[in-house]
Amino acid sequence: MSHRTHLPAARHALAGWAAALSLAAIACTIDVGGPLPPDIPPSLPEGSGEGVGQMWQAALAGAVSGQVILLFDESQVTALLQERMADDENSAFESPVVLLREEMIQIYGVSHQGPFRANVYLSIAPVLTPDGELGFELRSAEFGPLPVPDSLREGISAILTEVLSGPVGSLATGVRITSVAIHEGQLAIVGELR
Repeated sequence: MSHRTHLPAARHALAGWAAALSLAAIACTIDVGGPLPPDIPPSLPEGSGEGVGQMWQAALAGAVSGQVILLFDESQVTALLQERMADDENSAFESPVVLLREEMIQIYGVSHQGPFRANVYLSIAPVLTPDGELGFELRSAEFGPLPVPDSLREGISAILTEVLSGPVGSLATGVRITSVAIHEGQLAIVGELR
């Protein structure tokens, strides 16, 4: 065989290897970094996010002089958010860890966009409307070097509102939220019976 006959075969082999490497690179997830939580809450017991409705009912039953108080800790809010995210098949956000610090709900997690994986940090403030409804406002977001997806910006506030105050609307329409406070790993929601 001549040298010219081996040259096309070598080129085809090289092209095959290049294509295989390209496909392997596409199939792999590329970790682009991002913020990591400074302190992770203790491991969560199974089902620790269940029973928000029962918590609201117990708070209503124990209302003293018309005041309703409900306390959540970091593990409970983490479990609630994890369970809600697990139900959402389209969520680009996973493995949330919630820290209740510096008067903010700080959420760390992981997000995937195509082949990229980024650590995410969200800083969320609870807000009250004049009508006594509880909401949550995204104050800042870090998403590694990637832009924060609009769906994540819009959806996280709605999810927190649903998991923490959703039962108020269905179980206790006569409750007006008067204050929300975050201090030393706890979220306190205080309301009054109308």
